[in-house]
Amino acid sequence: MPTAMGVIRKRLLTPDLSEVTFQKRGFHERDRAVREKLEHVGRQFLTGFGHAMASRDVDEAGRLLDAVERPYRGFAYEGAAMAYAISGAMIPGKRRHLHEFAAGPAAPHVYMVHVGIGWAMARLPRLLWGRILLPDPLLRWLAFDGYGFHQAYFATRAYVDEGRAPTVRAPWPDPSGYTPRAVDQGIGRALWFVCGADVERLGVVIDGFAPARRGDLWSGAGLAATYAGGVGADDLDLLVKLATGYRRELAQGSAFAAKARLLADLVLPHTGEATRVLCGLSVEDAARLTDEALIDLPASTLPAFEVWRRRIQANFDGLEDETRR
Repeated sequence: MPTAMGVIRKRLLTPDLSEVTFQKRGFHERDRAVREKLEHVGRQFLTGFGHAMASRDVDEAGRLLDAVERPYRGFAYEGAAMAYAISGAMIPGKRRHLHEFAAGPAAPHVYMVHVGIGWAMARLPRLLWGRILLPDPLLRWLAFDGYGFHQAYFATRAYVDEGRAPTVRAPWPDPSGYTPRAVDQGIGRALWFVCGADVERLGVVIDGFAPARRGDLWSGAGLAATYAGGVGADDLDLLVKLATGYRRELAQGSAFAAKARLLADLVLPHTGEATRVLCGLSVEDAARLTDEALIDLPASTLPAFEVWRRRIQANFDGLEDETRR
């Protein structure tokens, strides 16, 4: 059962459900069904946040999170990770809970955990970032993906309409200056929601960004189209055509999503449809590429995370030629 203090934390810190409505955010509505689906993603994220804030321990939180309907369970775990990261940074003695959560009930959702931590970073003063445990040195860049998603989702005018370039720095050494690129991957993911899964609008919006940023934006869009879904094969085909020049990035993002859903046993029919169109592969084969690309990662001046992404993308070099035919 939730503790009394947990219930108070939940009431005080959980954002209102209206914060994730298209009306509140000013997002484009493609049609009512898609809007309701994407809004429900936001609601389940906040549900997960509330479960973590109110639960007596991480095991109780895990039981509540596992009761969330399968299509949206990963988003609930993401919200819970945000909650544990915030409480760990702000409340003495709570820091270990994020580690316990990540190593325990959230282990199959490790990708979503890191993304959720990024939401917490966006809400916390940067002086507190050093108090946040980032469970995996490879996947920690996904925290900045989550940070970018948050900024595009809640500060859409600045980060989407005006195309503000991210200037944030990682709280760990980053001599390559990679952090803004990780943020752009999250902005690309958020564009799926900002554009209401309207792929034509998405293409126009991405084309409005500087060319050097578009590859990372398309990677994020491919991840969102596969993980969150909301469209059928015809729209996915159009997405492929609009991403001409960035097909390998689009496919790599889709493969990331395939791995995240497969690891958590949350594969849905739309997951396979998306990987078939965007990657030319089944969910299992797309996920396998991400695993194989991790084997013997070579040393590089770039973060291992980016080397990993590039190795995955190299598997899709031929897709660009197919698009042009």
